[in-house]
Amino acid sequence: MKQAPEHLVRLIEPIVEGLGYECVGVEYNPHPKNGLLRVYIDQQQGIDIDDCSKVSHQISGMLDVEDPIQGNYNLEVSSPGLDRPIFKLDQFEQFIGSVVKINLYKPVENRRKMMGKILNVEGENIQLDVDGQKLEIPFQSISKANLGSEYDIEDGGRDAKKR
Repeated sequence: MKQAPEHLVRLIEPIVEGLGYECVGVEYNPHPKNGLLRVYIDQQQGIDIDDCSKVSHQISGMLDVEDPIQGNYNLEVSSPGLDRPIFKLDQFEQFIGSVVKINLYKPVENRRKMMGKILNVEGENIQLDVDGQKLEIPFQSISKANLGSEYDIEDGGRDAKKR
């Protein structure tokens, strides 16, 4: 999945926020037969199925009227979950001190995938502590980012389900 085109985000964010939720991000995976549009929502007290249904209904109505996506697709509204995706620079600022797993378009220090603790955000760069080394990651170089946990760092990123 990849972040949705900006025109979709501009259509969806005001609806989600107008209903009193945070629009964490929007992903879109186009597919010739059946694409997927996924919207992540959150709020202080958490998200339940009724919240997702309410937001889905409103977004679906707008998509029917605006028709911004060609072809067939499924709309999915979800909480961000424990491995919360990060879409925006200010979300990195919000989670300073947290562990993040990132995939990069272009390698940094010969790595396209890395995991580390968010130290700071300066300008358009995220500073990470990766294996005790401080790295500057340009935000535009990040293709995907998700929150991780201290367990992920301790076990080198292996599946935490084995515990």
